[in-house]
Amino acid sequence: MSEHHPRRTPTPGRARKRAIREQAARTGVAYSVAARHLESLGLRPGETLATYGRTIYPIGFDPHRQLLVERRERRSFEDRVTDSRRAAALPNGRARHLVERFPPSRGRTGAGVGTLYHGEGREELLAMLYLVVAAESPGLLPDVGDLVWIAELGEDTALDTACAEADREARRLLDRDPVALWSVIEKALVKAERGTDWPVREEAIRLAAFLRATMTPRVGPAGEPYVPGLPVAGVRQILDALLIVADDGHAPGTRVRLLHEPTGTGTATIVGARWGPSGPPVGYLIWPDGATAPQAARADELVVLAAQESVPR
Repeated sequence: MSEHHPRRTPTPGRARKRAIREQAARTGVAYSVAARHLESLGLRPGETLATYGRTIYPIGFDPHRQLLVERRERRSFEDRVTDSRRAAALPNGRARHLVERFPPSRGRTGAGVGTLYHGEGREELLAMLYLVVAAESPGLLPDVGDLVWIAELGEDTALDTACAEADREARRLLDRDPVALWSVIEKALVKAERGTDWPVREEAIRLAAFLRATMTPRVGPAGEPYVPGLPVAGVRQILDALLIVADDGHAPGTRVRLLHEPTGTGTATIVGARWGPSGPPVGYLIWPDGATAPQAARADELVVLAAQESVPR
């Protein structure tokens, strides 16, 4: 059975008191001081500061994605075990698992965000990132025997815990300069191709061919040359959402309000997270409505709009 938590009837003031307690603990001030601070921010019913809370599957503007997420939540135990067994296989099994777990989405019409969690080759890029982790930081990989045992529980979060260090390192790789990233990917593929693990060798050969095809210049419909490239933005968003499952925060697609606007009413969409060595995001990349480019923002500069999580946790 899926571990759904029953919805509770909200108690008046409960969310506000919890927010005050967390603000007081986080800032080291008295409860009354934290209460005045939050009141000064003008939080509306259901809104929360982006410095706490968790949004994994934001209520978006793509009904198909919502359908996929809800369908996945209703899987039988047998289906969940089958999926977790596949997710325990690094690199390609976990890569496919994550692509299916966080399907493509799109931003609000007119907001300028476009597509999220999107791009051809997401599974391949994720698999290549795990190969780089194996080549550069093998100590971060969980023991294969442990993964096999954990997979029988049929719980995503159990595998997430075992793979937490490898997942975070994979996300950290995407912050590297693109040229440096391609270089380490190529080196990792060569190392895997020369290894003794036959399934991994075969996967590395396939990925190397995919990488060459993706990075080879092509000619577009109008005769202009272009390079398809790899879906770095989409994979970055998948890993952002994955890390938020364990460390809290707000996944790409979450709608927020900017506190630093003159009226505090400017709204935006989170399109990425900025991570430190551990813990929740230290900041976000947001796309203000109607803007032509994203901008960086601290978590304490953002208010998460009400009712953003689409799946009860």
